[in-house]
Amino acid sequence: MQSTIYYKQLDGIRFIAVALVLIDHWLAERCVLPLGPLGVTLFFVLSGFLITKILISSKEKDDKLGRSHLFSYKQFYIRRSIRIFPLYYLALFLLIIFKSPTINGKILWHFFYASNIYIVLKHTWLGISDHFWSLAVEEQFYVFFPLLLFITPMARLKTLFWAMILISIFLRFWLFFNNSDWTVQYVSTITCLDSFGIGAILANIIYFSKEETLFKRSKSYFLLFSTLAVVFLIIGEILLPPKRDILTDVFERLVFSVFSMALIYNSLIGFTGFIKSFLEHQITSYLGKISYGIYIFHNFVYNYYHTPSDNILQKIIHKTQYKLPFLDNLIFELAIYFMCTVLVASLCWELLEKPINKLKEKFAY
Repeated sequence: MQSTIYYKQLDGIRFIAVALVLIDHWLAERCVLPLGPLGVTLFFVLSGFLITKILISSKEKDDKLGRSHLFSYKQFYIRRSIRIFPLYYLALFLLIIFKSPTINGKILWHFFYASNIYIVLKHTWLGISDHFWSLAVEEQFYVFFPLLLFITPMARLKTLFWAMILISIFLRFWLFFNNSDWTVQYVSTITCLDSFGIGAILANIIYFSKEETLFKRSKSYFLLFSTLAVVFLIIGEILLPPKRDILTDVFERLVFSVFSMALIYNSLIGFTGFIKSFLEHQITSYLGKISYGIYIFHNFVYNYYHTPSDNILQKIIHKTQYKLPFLDNLIFELAIYFMCTVLVASLCWELLEKPINKLKEKFAY
């Protein structure tokens, strides 16, 4: 199967993932559901799927042409850098220009995609750049995973993927029972590997297609049972007294990853009816395309814990609500945050990301 197949519904899945994160971050403690972790996990599984599919195709092509896998690794990393570096470093530049406290003493950690390591070492978050931890995890994954995949024989790839999953789960268990701070198992790259590994297994299935017919027959049941697992997990998290427990620290990411795998697989085969209309709608699709920018800038627009009340946007909102009392509600505020975030992300997409992404054509596999 070609690695360049475009799956229309995946942009809709990206929008769902980023929307979950936005709702979670903007509502914060007003929302008891773990929507943010679910959204981030969905991104991780999707990355594992897409990256693995590209790399398997490149590995197969290298073998046929008798060329070194270093060529494909170089092409892969250049293309990834073109896609993710410009907007990320623009965001860092803006934080420096506006003298944001979030980068005081931390700029090098951000610059080298090590903000998750900072959180692990300091057991503290970073302010409005909190969410950069997941970008650090992805970048670290991009560095070592292609190397592992290229040196692993094709027949042993499933073993590699399963090893990633089992190591990640085992480490979360070990950290939990050794009373490690919950941030360690939440933001460490190695404890996120089950999400990427599950995405990689899906890529392996889709690419070689030998098991695809089995999944087609059971895809609806797969999504149903994984959805029920998510529901029972969340109910358990809400009902159990401690804020952090074995469900949140060990099982949550695994259950969310399996659900994400089911959701992505069904979108690859193709949802029908209302879900198809929603995922393939031009607005949903566009928001999915610019989801990277939405993710990067949403915390700058508003952060429940760190945005001061005298912030320019907050002043505008409060003055508007004072003059128009019927707008004095959470829905109006969320709508403003969303529109501002989408506006910034759209400008970045049209003026920066889209033009720079054309450079990837010069670095084909």
